[in-house]
Amino acid sequence: MTIEILPFSKLSSPQVYDLLQLRSEVFVVEQDCVYQDIDGYDNKAFHVLFYEDKILVAYSRILPPGVYFEKLSIGRVIVKATHRKLNLGHDLMDRSIAFSRTNYPKSSIKISAQQYLIKFYESHGFETDGEGYLEDGIPHIGMNRTES
Repeated sequence: MTIEILPFSKLSSPQVYDLLQLRSEVFVVEQDCVYQDIDGYDNKAFHVLFYEDKILVAYSRILPPGVYFEKLSIGRVIVKATHRKLNLGHDLMDRSIAFSRTNYPKSSIKISAQQYLIKFYESHGFETDGEGYLEDGIPHIGMNRTES
């Protein structure tokens, strides 16, 4: 497994293509959700890329504090369908959180989580915040992680 965390300016054209393809494959096609994935934040983000044999199999996007939320945000957390049940989602979150802690040690983390993944995010120290809501027709809930 090759793991890279890069700002947008350091991504190659093939890497940008790979991440957009994987996001479309899961969030648009698999989840049957038509929404504007290219939202103007990718160029402000750090991109966490997990490659296996040159195939992008897991990905997340880290937005620094003040870019999307006042707090740092981890989003677009995704694992390719063929690689689920291999704990890559947990590895991906661990790497994303560790990068966030190292580079933004004073910021807590806020996410907009799909509600069916609450227990997954709780296992990474997140707590629900407020009531659920629909985002692009999918039930979501705000969650926060604060270092103790």
